[in-house]
Amino acid sequence: MGERVKITDSEKLSLLYERFRDVCLVEKEVWKEIFMPRDMVQGPVRTNIQDRYEVEIDDPEIEAALEVNIARGAAALWAAVQEYRQHILFYRMR
Repeated sequence: MGERVKITDSEKLSLLYERFRDVCLVEKEVWKEIFMPRDMVQGPVRTNIQDRYEVEIDDPEIEAALEVNIARGAAALWAAVQEYRQHILFYRMR
């Protein structure tokens, strides 16, 4: 397995929390791996190049609470993600 780099940039975290919510809603379960389009600094953007992020939830009770809110829909899950965001960590895999 590659090196893990913890994401701390608030702008990037905001995007990752949204992506996490969306993936959980589609998969109907708390998802531990998500993909985002790779940030391109220069040149054309190739949408088929993605970065892989590992999701770590540091408390099983919080994971269970997130799981319950998936069935309640996007608004409920988003509220839970916002409430527990300090327990949801993202690591970019290299």
